[in-house]
Amino acid sequence: MIICGMDHFTVLTTDLDATVTFYREVLGLETGPRPAFPFPGAWLYRDGAALLHVIEQASIPAESGVLDHIAFRGVGLAALIARLEARHLAYDLRRLPAGGPGAGVWQLFFHDPNGARVEVDFAAEERPTTV
Repeated sequence: MIICGMDHFTVLTTDLDATVTFYREVLGLETGPRPAFPFPGAWLYRDGAALLHVIEQASIPAESGVLDHIAFRGVGLAALIARLEARHLAYDLRRLPAGGPGAGVWQLFFHDPNGARVEVDFAAEERPTTV
């Protein structure tokens, strides 16, 4: 399994409009397409890449704070799953919904030893198990 680079950060907010306005006005990010998730949020872009994902919630969890997760791009989905399973680490494998940005991309979530949530994104063509 190889990490190819950072993909995005996700922050939580109780005020989506103020947060989006802040990142647009202060950092010059632009709002753009977002998959049809069943919760409110926004994706903010620079040069065509969604660098910051914002999720609106009624409250911010005290245990994790405003940083929801960090995401990397990777190759070798099956190999990473094998590594996690060999270490008896829990994970959550999801797929981005069809019809939106990143359709079919695999998202693998797990926690580091400090409790930080990590996401590694893999191309839609990858398979979660070796065949």
